[in-house]
Order: sequence, then structure tokens, then C-alpha cells
Amino acid sequence: MATATTHGARDHARAQEGTRAEAMPVVPAGDWPAPPCEAGHLVWAETVAGGNYTHKVLARGTEVRLTDLAGDACAHLLLHVADRPWERLNVADTVKVQWNAYLGEGQLLLSDQGRVLASVVSDSSGRHDALCGTSTLVRNTRRYGDGTPQSASPAGRELFKLAAAKNGLGPRDLPPSLSFFQGVEVREDGSLDFTGSSGPGGSLTLRAEQDVTVLIANVPHPADPRAAYTSTPLEVLAWRSAATSPGDPLWEATPEGRRAFLNTAEFLATRGLA
Repeated sequence: MATATTHGARDHARAQEGTRAEAMPVVPAGDWPAPPCEAGHLVWAETVAGGNYTHKVLARGTEVRLTDLAGDACAHLLLHVADRPWERLNVADTVKVQWNAYLGEGQLLLSDQGRVLASVVSDSSGRHDALCGTSTLVRNTRRYGDGTPQSASPAGRELFKLAAAKNGLGPRDLPPSLSFFQGVEVREDGSLDFTGSSGPGGSLTLRAEQDVTVLIANVPHPADPRAAYTSTPLEVLAWRSAATSPGDPLWEATPEGRRAFLNTAEFLATRGLA
């Protein structure tokens, strides 16, 4: 089909309607071919290509399942409270308050206000990282020759900047991030050991405990020793559910977690949100 004229370009563009690519969002999300659960209607369905990013504002109680489809995805994640982005994911407090540097099922993702932004309700991968953050322009340029968003080797922080801008946020709103599906362990001498992926099909499900803005960059982990920029598709599915409530095993698992949930519940109650 000729695209040299405006009419030709329009006809070509319209002919693409309904085309499915390997990596793309599905709108409406309910058209996704395989709903993940019986819990509720899908509100987000997308496959994020390696070296790309995505973002979404999610309501409290929404569950998000991330899946490493081919075994080389790495989902770098940031969370901001939707209507007050100055409250955001604090990786240091997430690790420190829970006495655990390793992410997995039952862990809470905390803000610096001592409140829960999201909880990890299931995890079949076990290969995650709360220590290294994501890649930078300088590092990727030195290692791969380029780190700009439009290059073949975009840096995670550069992609986060794009995702942030689309939600009214700037570079100063981007703290250290968490990484899912590519693991790191601390050796006895304090150095880091890159443990990589658990293989294709690993998944992790988060539950939003407040209204949150989710930013995801799917790029290689900065500690990945491979010379090639290696990043494969990430599946993101989200559906309506309910926030964690008193009596839930996750709420009662630890004194620190219980206090974080109580802090969250009190804050939401004073604003008439729960």
C-alpha cells in the first residue's frame, strides 16, 4: 500500500487496526485471550518489549501479575502514591523495616512514611533485587555504546524519565528502584553475586494497598555480566481485587508489617478513603 501521500498514509494506518504485535498493550484489557484468575475483570493487559517501559495508575486493591515470558526480562519498578507523588517507594525502608534484603512472597513495598504501597502476594521466581537499582545513561554508554531511550541499549533511568513525564513527574521524583526476575545475593565479604533468572515463566503478583502510579522499565539488570544487551518481553496483567485487611495472613505476618498496615489504614481513614 502506497504511503507517499496523506491519503495513502491514512489508509495504511487504518489497515493496521486489530493487528497484534508480540509486545503491545491490549485495549480494552478485557480482550486479553487468557484471563489470569477468577478475581475480576482485567484492567491492564500488556506485553512490554525488552528495552521498553510502561506505566499505569492503579486503584487500591488492584492486583498486578508480572511474568518473565522468556527468561531474560527484568522488571525495574517504581511506585508513587497517585495523588501525592512525594510519597513514593523507599527501597531502603522496605529492606530495613522488614529486616530482609531479599524480595519475595509476603514482603511489603513501603514508603518513607511507614505506609504500605503494595504487597507481594505470590512469587514463583525468587530472583529479585533491592540493592542495585537500575541502569544509567553513563553506564550503558560506557558498556554498550549508547544508553539513550531511542537506542538499541536504553538505560532504565532514561526510560523511567519518560514514564515519569507522562504522569507529571520529573527526574527528581525518581528514587532507587526494585528489580524483579534477575537476582543478586550478598557474599560473606559484602560483594554482590549476580544469580540471574529462574528461567522462563517466572511470575510475581503485587497488590496495590493505596492508589498508586506504577512505573516499569524492562531492561537488563546493571549487574548482568553478559556482554550483549539481553532483555526479553515482560507480561503485565492487572485485575480488580481487594486491599489487604485485618485478619489476612499478610497483615498479621510480622509486627513491622502490621504496624505499616495500621499506619496505612489510619491515613486512608482520615481522608475518607477506607
